[in-house]
Amino acid sequence: MSSLKIALYPGTFDPVTKGHLDIILRASRLVDVLVVAVAANAGKGPIFTLKERLAMVRHEVEKLTRNYPEDCGKIDVREFDNLLVDFARAQKASMIVRGLRAVSDFDYEFQMAGLNKAMSPAIETIFLVSSDGSQFISSTYIKEIATLGGDISAFVSDDVAQKLLQKVRTAKL
Repeated sequence: MSSLKIALYPGTFDPVTKGHLDIILRASRLVDVLVVAVAANAGKGPIFTLKERLAMVRHEVEKLTRNYPEDCGKIDVREFDNLLVDFARAQKASMIVRGLRAVSDFDYEFQMAGLNKAMSPAIETIFLVSSDGSQFISSTYIKEIATLGGDISAFVSDDVAQKLLQKVRTAKL
């Protein structure tokens, strides 16, 4: 039996934001392995394909671990398209990490944590409150700002901004 502490940080990451990266960095300090679980989640109508989102997250995590090698634990990026608790069990994860930006996030996340606990009592959900600078960052809002021609550089990396702006321009044609 493994004594490694493994956690999942699930999301659609459409696109991955500086807020996501803040949670990834902080969560990786708490466990031996953090699995960033990119959800296929076609029901949410992501602007980026699963392959594109995986590539973006992997690229951003690589930069994060290169820039903060002493602060990062081991971080893996994997896709999933099944029930989160089933994926967590398959990864041998003992916890699910969720970021909270506002009270409204808590209502939703509290319900999801309860359902996950009922389905898999051995898996804990832990909440990390967003850092001051990222409490308002939402992938949905960032896509809307980009679509309307606003500056998204404070919310996503330059690489992600370029990909999002290209996607938005292509969608308008």
